Amino acid sequence: MTVARTRIAVYPGTFDPITNGHIDLIDRAAPLFERLIIGVAESPGKGPALPLDLRVRLARGAVAHHPHVEVRGFNSLLAHFVKEVGGGVLLRGLRAVSDFEYEFQLASMNRHLIPEVETLFLTPAEQYGFISSSLVREISRLGGDVSGFVPQAVAVALQEQWRLKAGG
Repeated sequence: MTVARTRIAVYPGTFDPITNGHIDLIDRAAPLFERLIIGVAESPGKGPALPLDLRVRLARGAVAHHPHVEVRGFNSLLAHFVKEVGGGVLLRGLRAVSDFEYEFQLASMNRHLIPEVETLFLTPAEQYGFISSSLVREISRLGGDVSGFVPQAVAVALQEQWRLKAGG
């Protein structure tokens, strides 16, 4: 692995929506790398609530304060995306022990697919450990206030999405 390659990290996810927990992880990881690329996966199999272009725009707005953080949507195998952008590190978040088994499987598979890339796990600050995109979506869908869990633009976009889906 070349030194330059290890200085580019990729933080992949569906980011449906991006949460304050994601942003906390990005804020702490950004200084560690020359470039940090947030890879927003299209993930049609997960049936995302927000369209890819909106998830990318919201993520860009949320991390605009980091000049060397880039947000890109992708619809390919993660291993192909990481190679395409020249990533040397995959950044993943671990909220709880329950995340570990799944993340360990992903890291092991990625080690086979892209052996030149290392996986780095970060844990969120305590106040974000319980936040997940799926919980935020459900609270928002049911009319709850998610402003403490996501940037304001994300909370507004979620409410608009539910209004559109309700036909109003």
